[in-house]
Amino acid sequence: MSDRTFMPCRIAVLTVSDTRSLAEDRSGDTLVARLSEAGHLLADRTILPDERADISDKLRAWCADPDVDVVLSTGGTGLTGRDVTVEAHRDVYEKEIDAFSTMFTIVSMKKIGTSAVQSRACAGVAQGTYLFALPGSPSACRDAWDEILVHQLDYTHKPCNFVEIMPRLDEHLRRK
Repeated sequence: MSDRTFMPCRIAVLTVSDTRSLAEDRSGDTLVARLSEAGHLLADRTILPDERADISDKLRAWCADPDVDVVLSTGGTGLTGRDVTVEAHRDVYEKEIDAFSTMFTIVSMKKIGTSAVQSRACAGVAQGTYLFALPGSPSACRDAWDEILVHQLDYTHKPCNFVEIMPRLDEHLRRK
């Protein structure tokens, strides 16, 4: 039993796809369902084509929005020419969360073996906002949420979690 009280995060969901509409967005639906079931709040949701500048602009806008704590993007993390989500994320990051990529690969390897090497899932922090770039498949979104994010976005999770350090993510901006 935890001595902490759950604190909901305000989470925005971005689907990156040249072909999907909201009605066909199974990966986005998976993330929205998972975050809602966990007690978090959907802050916003949108779909953008695989255009690096558009993706990074949207990420920056959400990072500047005080009503968004976390951004989950899905899609565009592969190796093809149109897969630019990782580059767009890295254009925005102040700090990269390197271990997220490693942990996601470990989780994926248990499910899909060596095919996990084809994912470039990544995470970082910008303007006090967490950003996670997940693959575009519903199963990959489930794996990332169920195995990593549900715990790290839960203030009651011990020994440590992302939520407890949220107030300090932008402390460098407050120093004089």
